[in-house]
Amino acid sequence: MKSIHQIFVLIALILGLSTSAQENMNDEPKGSVIQTLTPSKLIGKGQYDIKWFNNLYTQTRSTFSNGREDRQTFFTSTLEAYTGIGENKRWNIGLILEARSNVVADRSALDVFSFDGEYATARSGLTSIAPSVKFVPFSKVNNFSIQSSLFIPLVDNESEDFDAINNNNGVFLDQNGFTWQNRFFYDYTFDGNKWQIFGELNSELNFGDEDKSFANNSLNLTPGVFLSYFPSSKFTVLALAQHSQRIDLGNNFTQDFTAIGTGVKYQLTDELNIESLYTNFIRGNDTGLGQTFNIGLRFVK
Repeated sequence: MKSIHQIFVLIALILGLSTSAQENMNDEPKGSVIQTLTPSKLIGKGQYDIKWFNNLYTQTRSTFSNGREDRQTFFTSTLEAYTGIGENKRWNIGLILEARSNVVADRSALDVFSFDGEYATARSGLTSIAPSVKFVPFSKVNNFSIQSSLFIPLVDNESEDFDAINNNNGVFLDQNGFTWQNRFFYDYTFDGNKWQIFGELNSELNFGDEDKSFANNSLNLTPGVFLSYFPSSKFTVLALAQHSQRIDLGNNFTQDFTAIGTGVKYQLTDELNIESLYTNFIRGNDTGLGQTFNIGLRFVK
């Protein structure tokens, strides 16, 4: 799909141009962004925080059957942009865009980057947009913050029909419903800035016409913990564990899964860092048991 290619080219150009900027951020304490500006911390007035994060989930197993299944792969590219308002780094406002590319029917995982829209095996497109706000609720606790976002769906059909003869429900693209997402962040640094523990609780309230989405009228709770070690101020290795629990609020569908993983982050310039993560779904109910491969770029100025 040409529009998806254009989106990725535009994002790449923006982030590529940003690498030429080498000015230091005078308002931040000594250390790199990956140390001092965790998701718990907010940027100051007039600063910008832009993150491009890419998640590729692929599975050949699920809890719905035993043995190997046909491969399914779901790619999500998320662009987040925030700016600081106010004088005390307590409020940020921004926007989130999500684009997806999914392939099924045992196609190669890397086929998500073909964006070919092949009938009955692939779909792609810009799927949601979300106005968002971050805030620090307690002025004396600047390492605890909340991010609240309302995701507005841009898809007409959650799944497209494949072929009645083959009794296949088609290719899933994204939820066709509104999601009110609230993420609670907290971090703690210890042992001379060598170690850092970061906690997150992500809550997602899905609502809308229950006939349009499997997720509507449900609440998803996902706590996670990340432990980071800094061999230097510009480099960190981390381990993570997450659990997700979908609670039925009237749609008669629940699910849960647990994932563990590892990753690295590196500060490329004073403003730009790169991160890479891997996770494995080790258990679950009514869910896939796949793996994720993630890479992201973050520019803060």
